[in-house]
Amino acid sequence: MESLLVLVGLIVLAVPVAILVLLVSQVRLRRRVEQLEQQVRTLGGDLPTQETAPEPTQLVEKKGSPWPVVQPKSPEVVTDDGDSAPEPQQAPAPMTVRDDRVAALSAWLRENWFYAVSALSLALAGVFLVQYGVESGLLSPTMRVIAALIFGVALIGAGEVIRRKYGDDEASATAYLPSVFSGAGLVTLFGGLLAARQLYDLIGPEAALIAMIAVALVGLVLGWFHGPLLAAVGLIGAFASPFVVGGTSTDPGWLYGYFFVIAVLGLGIDTVRRWGWISVLTLVGAYTACLLLVLSAPATEPGYLVGATALAVIAIAIPVRRIWPDHEGRMISEIIAIQKGLQWPEFPTRLAFGSVTVTTVILAIHWPDSAAEFWLGVMLLAGLTLGLLTWASQAQALQDLTILPAAGLTWFVLIHGWDNGSVARRFAETYTETAEADFPWAVTLLVALGALISGLSAWRSFRATEYRAVWAGGAAVFAPLLAIALELGWHPDEVIGAYPWALHAVALAVMMVVLAGRFARVDGENRLRAALVTLSALSCLTFACVIVLSSAALTIAFVAVIVAAAVLDRRFDLPPMGWFIWAGVFTVTLRLVLNPGLDWANSAPVAEMALVYATAAVGFLAAWAILRPLNRPVIALLLESAAWATAGILLSLLLLRWLEGFGNGGAHDSHWGLGLLSLIWLLLACAQVRRFELGGKLNYARYGLALFFAAHGVVRLAQALTEANPLLNAQADPVLGVPILNTLAVAYLLPAIVLALSAAWLPALHPRWKQGCFGLAAALGAIWLGLAIRHVWQGASGMYEGNGVTQPELYTYTMALLAIGAALFYQSLARRSDMMRKAGLVVIGLAVAKVFLVDIAGLGGLIRVFSLLALGLALAGLAWLNRWATLRHSPHGAEPLDH
Repeated sequence: MESLLVLVGLIVLAVPVAILVLLVSQVRLRRRVEQLEQQVRTLGGDLPTQETAPEPTQLVEKKGSPWPVVQPKSPEVVTDDGDSAPEPQQAPAPMTVRDDRVAALSAWLRENWFYAVSALSLALAGVFLVQYGVESGLLSPTMRVIAALIFGVALIGAGEVIRRKYGDDEASATAYLPSVFSGAGLVTLFGGLLAARQLYDLIGPEAALIAMIAVALVGLVLGWFHGPLLAAVGLIGAFASPFVVGGTSTDPGWLYGYFFVIAVLGLGIDTVRRWGWISVLTLVGAYTACLLLVLSAPATEPGYLVGATALAVIAIAIPVRRIWPDHEGRMISEIIAIQKGLQWPEFPTRLAFGSVTVTTVILAIHWPDSAAEFWLGVMLLAGLTLGLLTWASQAQALQDLTILPAAGLTWFVLIHGWDNGSVARRFAETYTETAEADFPWAVTLLVALGALISGLSAWRSFRATEYRAVWAGGAAVFAPLLAIALELGWHPDEVIGAYPWALHAVALAVMMVVLAGRFARVDGENRLRAALVTLSALSCLTFACVIVLSSAALTIAFVAVIVAAAVLDRRFDLPPMGWFIWAGVFTVTLRLVLNPGLDWANSAPVAEMALVYATAAVGFLAAWAILRPLNRPVIALLLESAAWATAGILLSLLLLRWLEGFGNGGAHDSHWGLGLLSLIWLLLACAQVRRFELGGKLNYARYGLALFFAAHGVVRLAQALTEANPLLNAQADPVLGVPILNTLAVAYLLPAIVLALSAAWLPALHPRWKQGCFGLAAALGAIWLGLAIRHVWQGASGMYEGNGVTQPELYTYTMALLAIGAALFYQSLARRSDMMRKAGLVVIGLAVAKVFLVDIAGLGGLIRVFSLLALGLALAGLAWLNRWATLRHSPHGAEPLDH
């Protein structure tokens, strides 16, 4: 069996040697053919002409190769004095992976697949040489490693001999062979060093990394002279070697350092040769190898996180060959935000964007198993953010990258608290067992870290020449956002108390005030940056109020902050304050209606409820009056509609709470309670309709809110008209109050008046909707009138329709119809309104029909006589009124009488 293994090993080693011998023979044969061709040219023979070379300054592809080269000769340009001079060559632009590159690579592999097989065979030969020594026991561990290293050096030497003696260009028969042998030699050297460390423990991790760095430096130099094939073979083999060699180790974390060295090797080769796709291959291989390692050895996760962060750092620095990155050109976000057709940023910018994105995702989604691992994740994300803020401050094309690790840090802190991670759990249990335990500093440290990042963002804003307001916005947003994440996930007020936690927010507010002063002194009349951090200061103060104040006090505090924002805008001319006022109005309205909302208003003390809603209405009006001299039409309309709706809600609630003291009915089951609730929702719908004039894409949201509020009001109104109507339900709450001035007017007449006034006051309401509102108001008014007449004659106890109708009640309905019809008819003549005339005729027709169909059968005695008499006199009077109005408004005076 051992003899068979030896034979197999010899065959494996003999295959590349045989290929080498054949190719050397081919070189000699080709040279003889070239000599013969030269002799033919000397004798005057014709040879096939070759294609003209491309322009010198253009990147072209070798025939049969997928990798680009630059023509060595520079074109000539004519100078001012007429002489020609070579045009200076620029560094070749990196060629990235595209469809044509992939197609070219596939074509090259189809034609030259044996080079790839040869490289694979040689690399495996070196690895199997070590494994064979393990299995057979013929050599000591030291000799096995030495044999692998000697074999690797021999392969590299063979490649260099072929390159120097026979060449490596496309025209030579030995093209790609030096890369094949040298690449396989590099893989063999890495495999031997891995075996020395991982299999036999002959050297320590420090010595292994030093040796691998030395091999990587050799590969770096070789990669500068050889083609990309060597780089590709060396990288793939180097990343795969640890998994092919195998072995066991109590601490394989040192392999992350090995993968980092290989990544530096690949990026270092590509930063000179500018092949582009080699850098992509390097990073993909490094991230993949690190992931496979951490999956096989979960205990090495800290090393995995550090390694992923280190890959992002070198992906930024090495491609531009700068210790301090200086990426120029457009940012990725600019290309996405601006119209299409713009050229994408340079390749180093895209490479850095991809690497930072991958690293941020790795750090943000990993789950820390211990407190140390949590703080490691925090420090790596924060370090990457701070590095992009300071170390990469000269890289204009990388400015938008800062948001990635910053957002990742916020998410990491939030999700750690939500999932009750180790640090968050220890923080929550600080005083569970020992009341005298030391103050937990975890939340304070995180808030301080957020303040540091915000401070450095402000520093970038002071130094920036463009996007200064964006950096100021980042300074204004990050620290408060991280504090909100802690509030949502960690609930610090439950551990350290509401007031100490609120002091953190106050400290952030003080920081924002200081920044606002600095920005105001620097910017002069341009107040945008000062406005942004001022908004942040107000938000931090609001956040502190949320922590410590009760529900009612919090709503009042929100209103006070809105007024303060209006005062600041009036005093310093800060238009961005409108954003804060808009958000404040939305928040206060949400609190007044939903949370704690109307349910709280129905159960809280009347004085407290009235104070909250009255403060909101007065605050909205005060802010509107303060901003009135300024050109703030959007905010003015917003405040005006909010004040109008809030005042209406306050009056409705006061009336509701007052009526509750007269009976057992309330907001949920009485006709007047449901009518007032419908009134509140209709007022909210009207406020949204009033804001239609603002326009913009938010109008779609306003349409939805208006329909939702209106539908809610109509549903409540329908309940008041049906199940809570004392005419239809004998178990409904009784009517409270004296005739006319009673709860029937609250339930039906008041919504009718509000609908009619709102339809007349809202210019943005569609005419069809206006007609619908007027029609609904008229119907509600008619229902109220009928119920009020019944209440006059029947009283509160006789409202149910099962009690029948008395003759005076029936006669009163007739007289009311005639009076309404006459009024409409007169107004139609006075205003020359055809619609009102038709409405009057309809009402009069109803009165006529009622008299002949109902009154004649239901009335008796003198009441029947008076009913018919009233109808006749009313119709005669209306006829005379119609004739008089016609003559009065006729252009020919009394001419109609002659006819």
